[in-house]
Amino acid sequence: MASKNITMLKDDDFKKTISESTVPVLVDFWADWCGPCKMIGPVVEDIASEFAGKIKVGKLNVDENQEVPSSLKVISIPTLILFKNGQEVDRSIGYKTKDELSRFISKLL
Repeated sequence: MASKNITMLKDDDFKKTISESTVPVLVDFWADWCGPCKMIGPVVEDIASEFAGKIKVGKLNVDENQEVPSSLKVISIPTLILFKNGQEVDRSIGYKTKDELSRFISKLL
């Protein structure tokens, strides 16, 4: 599921990754059993390639890591959250097409 442009995140390295990034970070909160998460997976990979160098893309499995999603009040998945300078700036909930996701990210760049 992970590609060279996607970082698999965990509760214990999440804050460090987000706060130390010099570019905005898009984090995909997902789970194995979630249908829409499986559908958006390839879209997120395309976005990671397309925006390589401009943003960092991470995925966080909400079943294996519950602290971060809980602290960010992630209630439904997939939830994609954009962080800039370590702070949440926007979030998208549910499946999005590549065009929708590109526009969502481009607003920030």
